[in-house]
Amino acid sequence: MPTWSIRYTRQAQKDAQRIAQAGLKPKVEVLLDLLAEHPFATTPTYEKLRGDLTGAYSRRISLQHRLVYQVLETEHVVKILRLWTHYE
Repeated sequence: MPTWSIRYTRQAQKDAQRIAQAGLKPKVEVLLDLLAEHPFATTPTYEKLRGDLTGAYSRRISLQHRLVYQVLETEHVVKILRLWTHYE
């Protein structure tokens, strides 16, 4: 049973539609299930982001696309920021 709740930004909701159209939804669902269980699980690896996204983490969806999220520990929430490339 998930111990963390998942919340989406408006941008992530828009990105989810693009992900579905690109055929990457199954991969994203696996990552979201993992984050709901344990956001700091080391497999698959995650990257701490810097710059504008300091405090956020990134996991690879595909070669080009990343799932970018923040962990709000006091609220027990994983906030999904982006589901598309964070290089745009």
